[in-house]
Amino acid sequence: MMLLGCIGDDFTGSSDLANTLAKGGMRTVQYTGIPDAPAGDDVQAGVVALKSRSIDPGKAVAQSLAALDWLRNQGCSQFFFKYCSTFDSTAEGNIGPVADALADALGAAKVIVCPAFPGTGRSIYQGHLFVKDRLLSESGMQNHPLTPMTDPDIRRWLAPQTKHSVGHIAAGDVFAGEAQIRQSLDDQHAAGHLHIVVDAIRDEDLFEIGRAARDLPLITGGSGIALGLPGNFGCTASQPAWAGQTGKSVVLSGSCSAATRAQVARHAARHPAREINAAHVIDRSLSPQDIADWLLSTEGLPLAYSSADPDAVAKVQETYGREASSAAFESFFAEVARLAVLGGARRIIAAGGETSGAIVEGLGLDNLEIGPEIDPGVPALRARPDLVIALKSGNFGSEDFFEKADRLLAGGT
Repeated sequence: MMLLGCIGDDFTGSSDLANTLAKGGMRTVQYTGIPDAPAGDDVQAGVVALKSRSIDPGKAVAQSLAALDWLRNQGCSQFFFKYCSTFDSTAEGNIGPVADALADALGAAKVIVCPAFPGTGRSIYQGHLFVKDRLLSESGMQNHPLTPMTDPDIRRWLAPQTKHSVGHIAAGDVFAGEAQIRQSLDDQHAAGHLHIVVDAIRDEDLFEIGRAARDLPLITGGSGIALGLPGNFGCTASQPAWAGQTGKSVVLSGSCSAATRAQVARHAARHPAREINAAHVIDRSLSPQDIADWLLSTEGLPLAYSSADPDAVAKVQETYGREASSAAFESFFAEVARLAVLGGARRIIAAGGETSGAIVEGLGLDNLEIGPEIDPGVPALRARPDLVIALKSGNFGSEDFFEKADRLLAGGT
């Protein structure tokens, strides 16, 4: 029987969560969309990966509730709504509407809100989200093309998205441990708050928060808060089994984050790299087949990328429209990946949440077996007996991530 049911609002975040749970000793499977068949008997944690972060809020709610229904039917006793550790959303959603709907469906009276993961540089203090030593609004996320994050106060950012009151548990109470966190949750509930932002500045805090959440039907947050959940089900930390994959490897990057741009720059200085021009994609003078052919015919670890600085992204969106340009790139990368695999690629490395989601959908992948961690928050994934992939959130990974990912996917260290 499945114990923990998880709903992720994008594919890279879902693999991040699955990675955390697998390292904690839970037999974890990531599903691409809502499965149409029951889970295997040995699955302890199921992660349903949706592509709901930036779609219409009503559609995001409907998809999330459908995922919840499937997970409930697998026998889960607790549920987790996973969103980005940088709280990617707008005043309309989709974090608030989805969290409200899940809470209503489960009868949840106290819902933890904690996107923190100090191990990857995300921490919450006094209700404010930091990326390393910068407030969220000064971290580069204020330039995100779909969900620009211009306010680091999670309470204030969530408030217009939800019909419920938003409370807060300060760091001092978290430092005091599990019992005090439980008491503070009760106090915040008594004060009329349903959604409760919880400070966390150390990974140890996340373990305590996880333990305090043992009896809650619904938890929301980044993957960090899941650190403390496997132990609640009697699981102990272990390393997932992994066998590497031989064959051709390619890298596809559509993220415009500062971290990914640095990774692209480093990789391009050492390996073959080809930039994908937005105008050529939209006017169709460049085809997915062109890029797939180049990737397959190029020796080494070739990279095809559209990653650009914020000014360049803004210019593309102004010229072609935000939704039209985003949809064009997602469709393009999905078809490139499909053609590359059809042509013999056996290792795919993807950078960017929207890009990764498009690639997974383009390849028609149903579920992903969780392998070992490449970098914090990014696991190796087996998609088919002859295909392995890595899905990297834009802000994650060291500058040599692409090389490191390929080594591990191939079975090295």
